[in-house]
Amino acid sequence: MFKEKNLKIFLLFAVLLWIKTYAAYRIEFNLGIDNKLQEFLLFINPLSSVLVFLGVALFFKGRLQSVLLFVINFLMSFVLYANIVYYRFFSDFITVPVVMSTKSNAGQLGESTLALMSPFDVFYFIDTILLLIFVIKKWYNPSKTVSRKPAAFIIAAGVLTFIINLGLAEIDRPQLLTRSFDRNYLVKYLGTYNFTIYDTIQNAKSASQRALADSNDTTEVENYIKANYAEPDPKYFGKAKGKNVIFISMESFQTFLIDYQLNGQEVTPFLNSLAHDGKTFYFDNIINQTGQGKTSDAEFMMDNSLYPMSQGAVFVNKAQNTLQATPAILKTQGYTSAAFHGNYKTFWNRNEMYRTIGYDKFFDAEYYNMNEEDTKNYGLKDKPFFAESMPLLESLPQPFYTKFITLSNHHPFGMDEGDTDFPVAETDDKVVNQYFQSANYMDQALEQFFNDLKKSGLYDNTVVVMYGDHYGISENHNDAMAEIIGKEVTPFEYARNLQRVPVFIHVPGVEGGVQHQIGGQVDVRPTLLHLLGIDTKDYLEIGSDLLSKNHREVVPFRNGDFVSPEFTQVDDKCYLNETGEEVEGASCAHLSEKAKLELQMSDNIVYKDLLRFYKPEGFVPINRDDYQYIKNEDESSNEIGTEQGADE
Repeated sequence: MFKEKNLKIFLLFAVLLWIKTYAAYRIEFNLGIDNKLQEFLLFINPLSSVLVFLGVALFFKGRLQSVLLFVINFLMSFVLYANIVYYRFFSDFITVPVVMSTKSNAGQLGESTLALMSPFDVFYFIDTILLLIFVIKKWYNPSKTVSRKPAAFIIAAGVLTFIINLGLAEIDRPQLLTRSFDRNYLVKYLGTYNFTIYDTIQNAKSASQRALADSNDTTEVENYIKANYAEPDPKYFGKAKGKNVIFISMESFQTFLIDYQLNGQEVTPFLNSLAHDGKTFYFDNIINQTGQGKTSDAEFMMDNSLYPMSQGAVFVNKAQNTLQATPAILKTQGYTSAAFHGNYKTFWNRNEMYRTIGYDKFFDAEYYNMNEEDTKNYGLKDKPFFAESMPLLESLPQPFYTKFITLSNHHPFGMDEGDTDFPVAETDDKVVNQYFQSANYMDQALEQFFNDLKKSGLYDNTVVVMYGDHYGISENHNDAMAEIIGKEVTPFEYARNLQRVPVFIHVPGVEGGVQHQIGGQVDVRPTLLHLLGIDTKDYLEIGSDLLSKNHREVVPFRNGDFVSPEFTQVDDKCYLNETGEEVEGASCAHLSEKAKLELQMSDNIVYKDLLRFYKPEGFVPINRDDYQYIKNEDESSNEIGTEQGADE
């Protein structure tokens, strides 16, 4: 039987491990607690793991039970402490790929390990040491017979705690597990122990798909891509050869905002001017193709011309893949690459994914002044972000390929007083009302950045590509959006028109103009590379050049629906674009098959990691070990903020 004394001792050590873990969260990790619910979840999330894992030992009897209890306690304490030490250096949590990549991670950390440790760290093993004494002295002395009821009850309590924990986490952060926002978020909501299990499962699933693939799998994909290759228009091919490139991700920006007036005022006067200046290509029929990875999915498409995953985020789940991204392609042309982001490097796993992509530099929040006045919710506001980025940009060797990720125009779109004097809309929906203010603020920030580029002398030798990363206003706000656009937001209207995101490409000295061809976000990369004079025919990419006379115009959404010049498919229903009326499904059948086949070809590349078997002529593969985004002490730095970003 289970002695009452032993049960009390068991519960004592369970509570000690629980409180120790919570204390580590508060002392060691910067998890960004924003509300009382998050504080509560941070407090209870270690409890479920503690009860379940320690409870396993109770199914055994006698000496074996006490030894197992100590071993499990030690392993959990070790996982916690390993994350503490790793976090002190990388501001990140240990994942399975990190453990497997000991050459690039543990090796670099090795010489610094002692410096990262403190004599006070013994605190994290006090309960383990105390439990060892109890076991050796036999103060914890389980019976040689065992009752499974206490063990079953304790594990059941742990499972129930986890269910409640996960349910509350989903309320505060919907689709937490499927979208895999950020390791900081997973630890904040679920804890280090549950995160470790989750990460192990995700990597096992990914590894199984990859393990079954071989070089023969590339043949079908290669044949498909080459058969659908759109050759560049000689009129534009190479017109930007050797020029710098700046990408700007315009957070949550939808095409309907261009030329939109609220109470007689233009929401985005600067972007409107670019759309109509005749010197900038403005594509007004580009479809948002992101999945659950949102901003990171858009980044992935811009750099790789491949579709994101149908569930989860490539940046999180496939960061170890082999890629042939634009920064790597341009290295052979003498380009330096850099990413700029006013949030922390772990968000969307960027510090790992950028190593795979091959960015030479990653300027994250550690390089910016993250004071309270200049930050809001998701990181640095756009105006100070661009202003503080200019010296960093000017320090880069030319030619450069760079990316700037804006943050201010983000749900729920509220602005601080003084950021903009633009009015709010007057619907019954606060989110929709505020959207116009934050969009106006971003427009001002972009104009400021363009002016700074001109003052620096970079503007006349730089291609600037700006793109809306994903929708800002979801279907939950269709009633208010109907007031804004002046007509009912049907499923067709939402998909065909409100899922459009703008793309601007400014090439110095090249005439542009409004471009009405239908395209997707995967089409931007081949368009840019052809402008730079790099033919994409030998690369395994899905998109087609928007300026090509052979550009294909069947554009899939990530869920398999599509938009074409004549028809749009939404939820397997076929609509005629001209009228918005539903027509016979047969009208869309052939186009639907084309869209699904395109998604399948891309998924084969991503899920099976097929690019490891394929090397275009002249391409130099990226070695992830060559890239580590660790800020050097001698680099100039601003005050580092303490707030972590939210979902992008």
